Formats: sequence, C-alpha cells, structure tokens
Amino acid sequence: MADVSQIVKAYDVRGLYPEQLDDRLAELFGAAFVEVTGARAVVVGHDMRPSSPGLAARFAEGACSRGADATIIGLCSTDQLYFASGDLDLPGAMFTASHNPARYNGIKMCRAGATPVGQETGLADIQALIEGWEAKGAPRPVAERGGVRHQDTLKDYAAYLLSLVDVTAIRPLKVVVDAGNGMGGHTVPTVFEGLPLDLVPLYFELDGTFPNHEANPLDPKNLVDLQARVLAEGADLGLAFDGDADRCFVVDERGAGVSPSAITALVAARELSRHPGSTVIHNLITSWSVPEVVREHGGTPVRTRVGHSFIKQEMARTGAVFGGEHSAHYYFRDFWNADTGMLAALHVLAALGGQDGPLSELVASYDRYSASGEINSTVDDQAARTAAVRAAFEDREGVTLDGLDGLTVTTRDWWFNVRPSNTEPLLRLNVEAREETMMTKVRDEALALIRG
Repeated sequence: MADVSQIVKAYDVRGLYPEQLDDRLAELFGAAFVEVTGARAVVVGHDMRPSSPGLAARFAEGACSRGADATIIGLCSTDQLYFASGDLDLPGAMFTASHNPARYNGIKMCRAGATPVGQETGLADIQALIEGWEAKGAPRPVAERGGVRHQDTLKDYAAYLLSLVDVTAIRPLKVVVDAGNGMGGHTVPTVFEGLPLDLVPLYFELDGTFPNHEANPLDPKNLVDLQARVLAEGADLGLAFDGDADRCFVVDERGAGVSPSAITALVAARELSRHPGSTVIHNLITSWSVPEVVREHGGTPVRTRVGHSFIKQEMARTGAVFGGEHSAHYYFRDFWNADTGMLAALHVLAALGGQDGPLSELVASYDRYSASGEINSTVDDQAARTAAVRAAFEDREGVTLDGLDGLTVTTRDWWFNVRPSNTEPLLRLNVEAREETMMTKVRDEALALIRG
C-alpha cells in the first residue's frame, strides 16, 4: 500500500518515482479523479521526464475504467494543458514535477475550464477515495469503458496566446531563451514563430534528467548561463522557463534579473489599459510597487496568499483581469484565470518592442524598492521559530502584524513575511524596504531569529 498522504500536497501531487508515485497509483488517481469530478471525459498531458508518458497513460487508463473518455495531448507545458482544459471544456491532468529534480514526478489537476483542484476543491476527496481503495480493494471497472484518443494542441495554444497580445508593433529584438531542458524547448519555437525575434536557444533539448542545471529559475545559480549568454550575444533580453514552462523569468540587456514583481506591475499596467478599472490580484510577498502601480493605473489591487489555487480562487471571486506572484506565476482572466508564463513573456516582448529604450529603463519605474529575494532556512520547528519572530516584533511601535499566510510584519519603511513551506521543513523569508541598508538590517535580524 502506498502512503498517499506523503505525496498529496496543498494543490498538487508530488513525490519520488517510483518509490512514492508509480504507474499503479497513477491509474488509481485517474479513476478517483473521474469519480470526484463526475467527468465524462478528461484531457491528459505530460512533461519530458522519463516516467511521465507512462504515468499519463495509466492515469488515462484509470479514467477510462470509470467510464470517462480520455484525450491525451502528449508532450506539453502546464499552461498548454490549461489551454486544452479551457478550450475543450474538460477536466485535466498534467504529469510534471515542475522544477523538482529528475527523480520526482507529480500531477496538477483541474476541472473543466482550468478551474484548480486543491485540498479544499477535490484533492482531499481524491486522496480519501484512493486510501479507501487501497484498504478495501479498487472498484470493478464500469460496464462501458471510456475510449482514448490523441490530439495535438500546440499550434492552437500558440495561436490563442498570440490573439491576446498585440505583437504587430514589435521592433526586431534579440532574445536568449533558456528552456533548462524543460518544456519551453517544446513550446517556444512554435509560439515565437513569425515574430521579429532573433531567437538564441539555450538548452532546448527535452531531457528530464536536467543535464545542464535544475529547471528552477527562481534559484539565481540557474540563471548564470542565461545571463552570460545575454551579455555575450548583446541580446535585448533573456527569458528562462522552469521545467513545465508555466513560469517565466526575465533578464535585462545588462544580464541583470528583472524582479517578477516588476513584471507583475508592467503586465498589470498593460492589462488595465485594455480593461480600465479592473481588479488585479497580487500575493503578499510581491513588492509594494505592485499595488501602487495598479492604483496609479486606475485598478483595484487585492492581496492574497501565496499559491496558485488561492490566486485562482480570488481571480474567480473578484473577476480580476490579472494576477501575479513573486515566484513568476502570472494569471490571466482571458486564459481561464490560469497561469501562463508564456503569455507574460509575450507582454514583455510587446512592451519592450513597442518602444526604443532598453529593458532596464522600461522596468525601472516598476522596481522601486530594495528586496531580499526569498531566503529559505531549514528549521526543526516551523511554528516555534515563527512564534519567536512574532514575539520579537509584536510590541514595537509602528509595527503591524498579520497572519494571512505565515507572519507578515509591516512598518512605514519596510516589511517582511515569514511563511512555512508546505513540503519541506523550511521557513521562507522575504524582506523589502525603501533603502538597501534598511533592508539588510531587517533581513539579518529576521534571519537571526528564524535560525535561532
């Protein structure tokens, strides 16, 4: 029997293959997914990890065993799976472990229209159903099994994205793209085809063993190759996608990383120009600049917890036009409220290519404060260390605290957030201040408390 509780996370499934997630368990997930969603048909995609095609096929088999038809779209990015779910109006499952190392795999699930499946929206029910089957035996297949068909959605996905951004005024640009041997190597050539771009591909070969570097651009060490290549090529910008290519990071012409908060603000301004007065969602670790820019452009900012299921719920609740996270997830109402780094990248290309200045000047007005970036600390007791931080700051004059997601401590001149990882014994710290020296001081004090 598998311990399903070890791999079912807050808003997806993730674990070691085959020790924690194997083909048999993938089939049970497919069956349980159909039972919980009531789906009569599902769409299934997968990334380039060696275990992904087999897992996806067994998930489809499980779905068919409960009477649902399965459309397998094969190799795809996660946002391409969301496109298929929205375009075909089907519940979907994407087999990927995103930026995790090669030994991992997982499942991101959604209902029709790319509506997320998280702990409170079906994932806990799927887990309970599988645990019951593991204890008592899986149910017998239904009398009328579903069928399997295959469909390629890549060109339709590319065409749909390009319909959402005016790229007609883009001047010729040289862009380096680091796919990290992930799914960006599959999607970028098709999406960028026909644009006035001199594309310099870096690690476009699909390889789930990640021979060059981890497909996690959030870690600065994984941007080093891209930064060097941008400088060597004299490129206008660089783009880095994570393993399943739903996140996109940006490097300017100087090789400097552009804050995802600055990208959030830039895209928010563009979307608000198209949809005046709209709501924009931002999570609580994005820069102060994001709500400021949203208000300056006539929009209403709404602050939410970190995590795609929370963002998507708020997008649906508020009718927001756009949402951004500091982890470089970008969500669009026109994309079924789902996240797509590729659409954000097209916005950056359109913004940069629609004027004559360099990217560093373009984003300067959106990057107003000094930030630490996310700093992870391994701790023995997440709650105890968070309580220690709270105790140190709660009685200080001019300080406000909130517990929306972990602990956020705010003053007029700085703020920081400490929140626990859902999957590891870590506390994550983000600090921002009006000046670099102030940020450093607050960062060091908070880290000293976190690390005891």
